[in-house]
Formats: sequence, C-alpha cells, structure tokens
Amino acid sequence: MTRLDLINKRLRKVGNMVNQTDPIPVKGFFQVGIDLGTANIVLIVVDETGEPLAAFMEWAEVVRDGIVLDYWGATQIVKKLQSKAEQRIGRKIEQAITSFPPGTDPMISENVIKNVGLKVQHVIDEPSSVIKLLNIDSGMVVDIGGGTTGIAMIRDGSIRKAYDEPTGGRHVTLTLSGNQKISFDEAEKRKTGPDAAQYKPVVEPVFQKMADIIRQQIDGQTDLDIYLSGGACCFPGFDEVLRREIARHRVIKPFNPLYLTPLAIASYGGV
Repeated sequence: MTRLDLINKRLRKVGNMVNQTDPIPVKGFFQVGIDLGTANIVLIVVDETGEPLAAFMEWAEVVRDGIVLDYWGATQIVKKLQSKAEQRIGRKIEQAITSFPPGTDPMISENVIKNVGLKVQHVIDEPSSVIKLLNIDSGMVVDIGGGTTGIAMIRDGSIRKAYDEPTGGRHVTLTLSGNQKISFDEAEKRKTGPDAAQYKPVVEPVFQKMADIIRQQIDGQTDLDIYLSGGACCFPGFDEVLRREIARHRVIKPFNPLYLTPLAIASYGGV
C-alpha cells in the first residue's frame, strides 16, 4: 500500500464518521487538529498511528482569507465541536494543533484555540501539514478552500514558494447563484448536492481561472505532481478541467480532499 493509498483509506474513514457521536472510548494516546477554514471549521481526533477516531465539522462564515472576522463565533463553534469530540472519545481534550494559510499571522488561529481554553500543541502552515502527511518531496500543493486558492511549490520536502489568490469555492457558488437566479445558500446546497455535476458547464469558467492561476505559478517547470486539497476540489469534474488545462503535469486528487488538510493538521507532529 502506498502512502497515498493509506491516506485515502483514512480520508474515507473520516468521511464516514464525520459528526457521528456514537461513543468510542479511547484509553491510549490521541491528538487533535482544528482547521479554521473559510467555509467550514473541522476538528479531527487521531490515535498514535494517525488513524481517525472522531471528526466533527460545522459550516461557518467566521473566517475570511485567513483572518478571523468573528472571534466569538469561531470560539463558540470550536467549543461545540470540542464538546462533541470529548463525548465521543470519553476523554478531556486539553490541547490541539491548528494551522494558518501562508502569508497570514499564525497568532490569529492560535488566539481562537487559546480562547477556547486549549493549549496550542503546534501551529503549522496548511501546505506544510499536507506535505508531511503525504510525504511529498517535490511538486505542488494546491489548496482551494472557500475563499482562496493557496499554492505551495515544494522542493526537497520544503516549501520554496507560496502564493494565495482570492478565488475559491465561494466564487463557484456566486457564479451558480447568478446563473440560476437563486440565493447564495440555495446555490451552495446545489453545488454540494447529489446533482452537482449538471452545473459543471455553468461553473467551469471559475475552474479555468483557477487552472490559470496554477499555470502561472508553475513558471515553466515540467512534469510536476500537483496535489489537490480543499472542499472546492470535490466538485464533480474539477480535476478533469485541471488535467485538460494543465496537460503536461500530473494532477493527484486524494479521496474527498475536503478533509485532507484537517487530517494533515491532526496528524502533524509525528503520528
């Protein structure tokens, strides 16, 4: 089993257990990651081997471009997710790992965790957590969240260049909303619903713009492995657009990339 196969297996497990509250008492070591995303806040608990034990997610509009716009709202959501996770694993959570988008102040994320009453175990930039989780030596990580497209160029296991563009899943939703003449919330439901694929022709121009952003950062390099992360990458056919628009490179889409960065954050530090 390759490293990607293992992570895909764990991502499937996270997807199956997200927001499940059935108790699974944990007696041994565990580690907690909290991802403060633009569209979602995700808390994942893993064991000493990195296997997921609990996963909780809540939709939120309290973060924008790595900046927490509503500290009280963010704190309340994290407290709620923490409480649910504690009930599931039967243990008190006292510390957590969190992250920040490249180019933003890590203290912004740290302050939310501390305000909840948790000790900050680690704070890591988002692409670095993915690099470590997937054991990436060279290539590119493209993290497309609710508000931004984050790109990290990797060489010898380290980030050589990071770039953030304010184009993300929100722009896909806005495009769908305008085209269908429906509310933003209704467009979000359709974008993530079972019939989302029918809207691909409508939103494809946004994906093409994302592909253009990626192409500009490739800067003439050839034969790159491009790893996708973030909820926007889950839209049916998104990776097909990238493969067509960036044909000289390999586009690698892990299973349900919505949970890739949260799992990477929870797993950071050696597990």
